[in-house]
Amino acid sequence: MNSQQIAQLRLQQQQIGRSYFTRPAALVKWMGCMQAQDYAGAKWAIGNRVQNSTDADIEKDFNEGNILRTHILRPTWHFVSPEDIGWMLQLTAPRIKAFNKSLHTRLGISDKDLKRSKSIIGAALSNNTFLTRTALIPLLTKAKINTDDIRFGFHLMDAELDGLICSGPRQGKQFTYALLSDRAPATAPIDRDNAIARLTRLYFSSRGPATVNDFQWWSGLNITDIKKGLLLNKTFLTHVVANGQAYWFSADAPPAASHTTSALLLPSYDEYTVAYKDRSDVLPPNLIQQTGYGIFKPTLVINGQISGTWSRKETRDKVVIDMQLPRSYKAAGAAITAAMQAYAAFMGKKL
Repeated sequence: MNSQQIAQLRLQQQQIGRSYFTRPAALVKWMGCMQAQDYAGAKWAIGNRVQNSTDADIEKDFNEGNILRTHILRPTWHFVSPEDIGWMLQLTAPRIKAFNKSLHTRLGISDKDLKRSKSIIGAALSNNTFLTRTALIPLLTKAKINTDDIRFGFHLMDAELDGLICSGPRQGKQFTYALLSDRAPATAPIDRDNAIARLTRLYFSSRGPATVNDFQWWSGLNITDIKKGLLLNKTFLTHVVANGQAYWFSADAPPAASHTTSALLLPSYDEYTVAYKDRSDVLPPNLIQQTGYGIFKPTLVINGQISGTWSRKETRDKVVIDMQLPRSYKAAGAAITAAMQAYAAFMGKKL
């Protein structure tokens, strides 16, 4: 298996371009979770993977709680399914909380402060109440809890990691918080080995072929846990050796179909790149700086390979897309135009 074949199989398993999914929430469940600190871009990441979906469709699913947004893997926001948030937090939150501990100390945030803030936030959000950050800050200030600078964000993150709160519906363009118990069904806890096995299978099924180091970067699990996860999934996952290392993927994954020239516009932080520590199979060395290591800029992907970057400007009814390409891609011109049209249609605007 060479890099081109790895890229094509990743596109297929990530449901990019040729998805079998018709509902945004079902796609998020297949992916396990999807990085989402860039909310608009994360909606397009879903849109690229769901047939005939629109920005309005995904906004509706988010507001109705079919898709949640919270801190759940690396200390950043992710979209996650309500059915998965409980067991996933149980597995990943302790490591993130341990990572945040030194930052809390540096900022003068004590365990007592965190306990008090969670009590205040929990009471304020009771009875299916949804509140913005702006509405929550005065409640902590009144209790003489310091919310200056980034401190309030750490209070909210700690409440998310403890499974107290998660995203609520947006109020206009403002995000709200809600009690997790009001937004997600109560699920029975699972033992840690089961959770490790489940996360391992989710990752390699939806993002394989990928390496152990890729999975460690994405999940935050240690190597011992990952080896355990692979062992527990020995009947579900397989691997090939390429580029001197083992690439794991679903044993049921069909071979990636060859097809005509394809072009895709991906947002920044898309799982096609951010889910892997080593991006050399899809990211040429000459584009590392231009694309921000393939993750910090929206990218153009041609035949599975990152080929440039793009940006957009939007008005009420139009979107203007600007391509930044290091060389001419005349042969892919029609495919690039189709990709731009797909984004405009997703936004419900004229290209």
